[in-house]
Amino acid sequence: MLKIQKYVCNMFGENTYVVWDDTRECVIIDCGAFYPEEHAAIENLIKSESLKPVHLLCTHGHIDHVMGNGFVSLTYGINPEIHAGDEYLITNLRDQARSMVGMDYADYIPPVGKYLSETDVISFGSHTLEIIHTPGHTPGGIVFHCKEEKVAFTGDTLFNMSVGRTDFPGGSWMQLMDSLKRMKDRLAPETALYSGHGNQTTLEYEMKWNPYLKN
Repeated sequence: MLKIQKYVCNMFGENTYVVWDDTRECVIIDCGAFYPEEHAAIENLIKSESLKPVHLLCTHGHIDHVMGNGFVSLTYGINPEIHAGDEYLITNLRDQARSMVGMDYADYIPPVGKYLSETDVISFGSHTLEIIHTPGHTPGGIVFHCKEEKVAFTGDTLFNMSVGRTDFPGGSWMQLMDSLKRMKDRLAPETALYSGHGNQTTLEYEMKWNPYLKN
C-alpha cells in the first residue's frame, strides 16, 4: 500500500509529495521545498520512516515545482527526472524565475538525471508509476499514475475544481483540453488525484463538478 505525505511549500503554495511503500523505497514528486524549514521537514520524515529516496520526479518544469531539486540532489544523490518537452524550462531556471516571477534564483541547479517519455515506467519498492503525457500547461507536462493503487499525481494539469493556466510561454489551451480528455480515458473514475496546488480530489468528482471536465 502506498503512503503519501504532502508538504505545501514555498511562496507559491506548491504541493510536494513523498511517496513510499513497505519496502521503504520512496519517490519525491515536484520538490518545491525552498525554505530551510521545508527541507528539514522532508529530511525528518525520511529519517523517521527510514526511507530511501530513489527517484526525484517532476510533473513539469516551472520554478515553483523544482525549487527543492538542488536540496534533494545534494542530500540524497538523485537528480530530477522530467519530460523532454520541458527541457527548455529545467535547463534555464534562473532566466525562467526572473522572467516569470521576477525572482533572482541562486540555489544549486542539478543536472537532469533522465528525460522521461510515455514509454518509461518508474519503479520503486513494489510499485510502479506509468507516465501520461499531458501538455497544455507546459509542453512537457506529465501525470504519474499508479494504476494498482488508483492514484495519480497531476501536477498543474488538473486541480480540484480547476485546471492549469495556459498563458505562460509554451502553454496551449487546445492541448490542455486534449490532455484532460486523455486523462478521462486512461484513469478509473475513482482514481485519487494529488495535484500541484490545492486539495486532493478524485477524477469522478471532477468529472461531475469541475466546469472544465464535466461530462
